[in-house]
Amino acid sequence: MLNIADTLRIWCREARPFALATVVQVSGSAPLPVGTALAVDADGNAVGSVSGGCVEGAVYELCQQVLKADEPPTRARFGYSDDDAFAIGLTCGGELDVLVQRINPTEQPHLTAALDEVAAGRPTAVAHIIDGPEELLGRTLGVTGDAGTREGSVGGEDWEDTVTAQARALLRAGRTGRVEIGGDATTCPERLSVLVHTHAVRPRMLIFGAVDFAGALSEVGRFLGYRVTVCDARPVFATPARFPHADEVVTDWPHRYLGVTEVDARTAVCVLTHDAKFDIPLLRLALHLPVAYVGAMGSRRTHTHRLELLREAGVPKEHLIRLRSPIGLDLGAHTPEETAISIAAEIVAHTHQGPGTPLTWSTGPIHRGTTRSMVSSQA
Repeated sequence: MLNIADTLRIWCREARPFALATVVQVSGSAPLPVGTALAVDADGNAVGSVSGGCVEGAVYELCQQVLKADEPPTRARFGYSDDDAFAIGLTCGGELDVLVQRINPTEQPHLTAALDEVAAGRPTAVAHIIDGPEELLGRTLGVTGDAGTREGSVGGEDWEDTVTAQARALLRAGRTGRVEIGGDATTCPERLSVLVHTHAVRPRMLIFGAVDFAGALSEVGRFLGYRVTVCDARPVFATPARFPHADEVVTDWPHRYLGVTEVDARTAVCVLTHDAKFDIPLLRLALHLPVAYVGAMGSRRTHTHRLELLREAGVPKEHLIRLRSPIGLDLGAHTPEETAISIAAEIVAHTHQGPGTPLTWSTGPIHRGTTRSMVSSQA
């Protein structure tokens, strides 16, 4: 849903009814993830996608039907058919379930409020009932702001408390996900499947070392949606003019800055200095923090020496195994730009637990939801 938040916000503010088709379950190589949506207004305008093109026409027609007839929410499944080559389905071989419902913004002002929060860049979650009692199907509840203010209704205080708690947890993790609620006397008597759409603040990429590689990596990191910080103790190198793609450039000793700045379980720490006086105190701290990724640039000889120094500094083995060094995937990179792609590729693979091997060599689903690492250009 939030993939088309900008347009939905306009339609809601104009009190324009629309049909919303949301991917609520995928299997196999379905091209788009759970939570992705397509919407159609009364004039036939469409925005978004649920399949990247395979079944858009059928979903569009279903949206128009639900919107014009004011029908209750309905679910449809699309998959590949070996028996009928002309059947509507996914050519990629996967399957997806789509929930289609009519949205009247005047009846759901909390949805407009949630979309306003998204537009303002504030953390927001929309809990969406995708399976359960017929009278609750399609209902939404918004959880907005850092304090988790709740608006909307999903039918009963007990349910709403439980749904809100789940939405807050996923919002903190920055993850859209499906949760199962109820089915027992202590929560709610009937079982609900709730899809929580989240718009979290951008994850952070902390780049230490104001070098040419940092300039290229800051551009790639920002492209991937990270809030990028470049930090270096040398003021002559740590300047905004040298790193125009970074959200901020900090002049400070790396370990001192890392010790006071905010990090979380999505933060990527990239150490590009390969200078022991900076690296060792920085990595000693970084490997202790609950961040997503810690990588350090350097040759294999530099890496071996760095590990010795970290052991001497008292870094335990269970922390050392978290270190990605030499940083990046083996793409045969040479230039700063190629190296930045190599580092970013490793971060993406690590985030999604991908093996980093060519898809040509692998089998099974392409979309799911560790590897050798040598960047030849590292010093």
